[in-house]
Amino acid sequence: MNKKLTVLVLMLILTMLFAGCTEQTAPVEDPDVPAGPEYKIGIMTGTVSQNEEEYRSAENAVAKYGDMIVTSTYPDQFNTEQETTISNMVAMASDEKVKAIIMNQAVLGAAAAIDRVKELRPDMFFIMATPAEDPDVIASKADIALTTNTLMRGVSIIEQAHLLGAKKFVHYSFARHLSYETIVKRLGIMKETAERLGIEFIEADAPDPTGDAGISGTQQFIMEDVPRKVKIHGKDTAFFGTNCAMQEPLIKQVVELGAIYPVQCCPSPYHALPGALGISIPEDKKGNIDWLMAEMDAKLAGTEADGRVATWPVPVSMLITEVGVEYAKDYIEGKTDGKLDKERLLELLEEYSGVKITLDPWISTITDEPLDNYLMTHLDYYTFGTHGE
Repeated sequence: MNKKLTVLVLMLILTMLFAGCTEQTAPVEDPDVPAGPEYKIGIMTGTVSQNEEEYRSAENAVAKYGDMIVTSTYPDQFNTEQETTISNMVAMASDEKVKAIIMNQAVLGAAAAIDRVKELRPDMFFIMATPAEDPDVIASKADIALTTNTLMRGVSIIEQAHLLGAKKFVHYSFARHLSYETIVKRLGIMKETAERLGIEFIEADAPDPTGDAGISGTQQFIMEDVPRKVKIHGKDTAFFGTNCAMQEPLIKQVVELGAIYPVQCCPSPYHALPGALGISIPEDKKGNIDWLMAEMDAKLAGTEADGRVATWPVPVSMLITEVGVEYAKDYIEGKTDGKLDKERLLELLEEYSGVKITLDPWISTITDEPLDNYLMTHLDYYTFGTHGE
């Protein structure tokens, strides 16, 4: 009997000690440690080699919002590695705190990636930037698609080249891009506009940067082919390429040879121009567009390319990421009028760009009706050199 009593007493003491320890070691909230974000926003971009602006725009969002932003990239060979793109997006969506995903650019595989994510997260909010797939397809998958006004650019790029003195116009592209509905439509409009203005339109095939030769193969071709074209067609020839990787070698050769460069495929003061002109942006000048424009004006003033190189005054691809994050925040926090609040979207675009912007829907080639959530933007041009005022 005494043994049983002794055992019971010992068990009681141990229980009390354990309970005491549990109470003493219970976690206590530290008011000095900030809580994690209530929600997160995912951003998927290409790598630096595909388009540095888009990649840096995701980094800028992280710098601004910290852990609230989750980033990922799609592979350089995205055309043949669509499953990797899909997997990367699914991995991002596996974090239940991620409530919205912005993809810039929405390359091939974007529609399938949205489908796969929605199987797991039907509530996910999607903003697709510069979609490569057919507008009707992307409009049916994404909540919002944002891109430059491809159709208006079909006119304005040729008109800008004409303004800069072009008598001929070389259009570099490749089979994959010429399967995109938006690029094909723009090409047709460019040809019509060139004919109206008396400009000879020349289509030139270039290697696909997602092909066997890769980005370096495309860039080497551009470096070698532009001098050949100028020799044949003269300096009053404008050059345009449909791919981001083409832009830096294209600008370098055009400037060196005194030809004409009306604008990039993705208009922006930062896109390929600083690298092509040998401008290094110091830390204290990053994001200072006025400084950069002045530097590029100075580089081109007095050269053969003076008044023959232009762009848009705002980095559109970076703008779309920046505005996409702000709009997604507003939507998640219930501050928009539903998923598509065009008025708020336009307000953000003009607020962050500092310029007047148009925002128009794409007209479906299937129904001939506007795709209200597939929106296109357009800005005026800025010409560098002594004519850059």
